[in-house]
Amino acid sequence: MIRFAACFVVAGLAGVASSHYVVSASSPRPHPPGDVEILINGAPQQRYAHNGRWYVEAIKGREYAIRLRNPYGVRVALALSVDGLNTIDARETTATGAKKWVLEPYQTVTISGWQTSRTDARRFEFTTEENSYGQALGKTANLGVISAVFFKERQRTIIADAGPEHSRRSAPAAPAPSGSAEKRAADEYAATGMGRRTDHAVTQVWLDLEDAPSQSVNIRYEFRQQLVKLGIVPPARVADPLQRREGARGFEPGFAPEPPRRK
Repeated sequence: MIRFAACFVVAGLAGVASSHYVVSASSPRPHPPGDVEILINGAPQQRYAHNGRWYVEAIKGREYAIRLRNPYGVRVALALSVDGLNTIDARETTATGAKKWVLEPYQTVTISGWQTSRTDARRFEFTTEENSYGQALGKTANLGVISAVFFKERQRTIIADAGPEHSRRSAPAAPAPSGSAEKRAADEYAATGMGRRTDHAVTQVWLDLEDAPSQSVNIRYEFRQQLVKLGIVPPARVADPLQRREGARGFEPGFAPEPPRRK
């Protein structure tokens, strides 16, 4: 049975990407499988490996984007969710059933926000759980996680007969295995809000995809206080004010200095 999936491509790509929507291609070159980066001001955030998961630091109030690279020589449809919500329609679905972004072979695209129409998106913004888009929708089970699942387009084989050449669909590929300000900050957990509006035109296409995903990437994000609690980053070194005061000596040798001359 032939099954086609709804996908989106970004039209014209003006600095952003598209979904089971088509995106314009950059120069083809291989990239590591499942390459997913979180960008702030265009710069990738450092990723930390911890207990078999990837983490990045969330910075409250800052907008961010997600850069995706297709490492394969075929088109892929990429299911992308933030806080468990599909970045195209904000639905909670399986990766297989999700609407997806289309990437050409070896293409790199950047998704900068929630797709709110065929022409507009709203920027991703790090915020607290209380102010998150998921909280506004009443969907809070998966706050703090970004998931990207890659599905390859099913390839067709060309078979030559004695008569005119014709194409037939190849057999499906075998599925792959599949209080105080400080206290308040310490108790805050990161989530993603819906930020300012931005132009992001997309076009819907239909692709015949392989049944099993080829890559799956999950990235957890947290504010620094929580990364410290989890043992992922060391605490900041803070001078002890009591030790500073214990080192005070009172008088210093010498005379009172002249005040600076006025120009």
